[in-house]
Amino acid sequence: MALGAVIIDRLVGDPRTSFHPVVMLGTFIAWLERHLLAVNHPAMRKTMAGAVLVAIVLTTAYGVAWLIMAALSAIHSWAGYIAGAVLLSFAISPRALAEAGREIAGFLNSGNMEQARFKVGWIVGRDTAALDTPEVTRATVETVAENIVDGIISPLFYAIIGGVPLACLYRAVNTMDSMVGYKNEKYRDFGMVAARLDDVFNYIPARITGLLIIMAAALLRLDTQGAWKAIRRDAVKHPSPNSGFSEAGVAGALGVRLGGLNYYGGVASFRAYMGEARHELRPVHIEQTIQIMYAVTILFLIAAFVCKGLLALA
Repeated sequence: MALGAVIIDRLVGDPRTSFHPVVMLGTFIAWLERHLLAVNHPAMRKTMAGAVLVAIVLTTAYGVAWLIMAALSAIHSWAGYIAGAVLLSFAISPRALAEAGREIAGFLNSGNMEQARFKVGWIVGRDTAALDTPEVTRATVETVAENIVDGIISPLFYAIIGGVPLACLYRAVNTMDSMVGYKNEKYRDFGMVAARLDDVFNYIPARITGLLIIMAAALLRLDTQGAWKAIRRDAVKHPSPNSGFSEAGVAGALGVRLGGLNYYGGVASFRAYMGEARHELRPVHIEQTIQIMYAVTILFLIAAFVCKGLLALA
């Protein structure tokens, strides 16, 4: 089903509709938040309310996916396979990441900085109005690199080890983290369980991704040693226990430096540097990051196929 999902995503992409499962999941999470979160409650009560939200969302996401798969598989095995591939395609986003990155690179190459800043604002949370070409490029490369893990490898990993329902459960974890897993006053306590669970779920896939980025760098004739060195030295500097593996790996493979000073609502925030600035960040690095993303996806599918074959022979 993993291969089928990647093919569907490549051919069709992510449909932009309110009936998209992830969009509906986000609507459900927002509805639960309105009913569970009260800003005047003490910290422990907010944490417990956040745990209730996590329990309800995970049970719903897994249960709905399981029921769909069971019902269609009972009709015919191929119906179950197709349903699983379609559901899993909703949980991954390589085409959406590639399209977003290439659109921004196109605006940068044509000198349309206004649109480049506007579009990169769709995929990052930082202030973008004053970004120059290297900074718009950095924001885009960081986003694509980070999402190799939670937008591709993690859902595929959980689909392979636990089926499509587990992949859907992972997507629910990641969606909750993106909605309530912030360390600000409103969500610090309420979103704590969701944020920690996201860290746990991405722990193994992030490290697999780091290794695959090194292999992808070799295939694409990029800096393999640079990727390995950056991961070993810089991955642990990232504020996320997982995102540093993909961001540092990409930075090292491209010979660029990611991280640095960002602004959020006018407030400065410094993120540790990843990689070395041997090359100035340019739009071509966005395309190279996309190539790394697809190479990592293919390598993961090959590794999964080989592992499955070896287990069958054992």
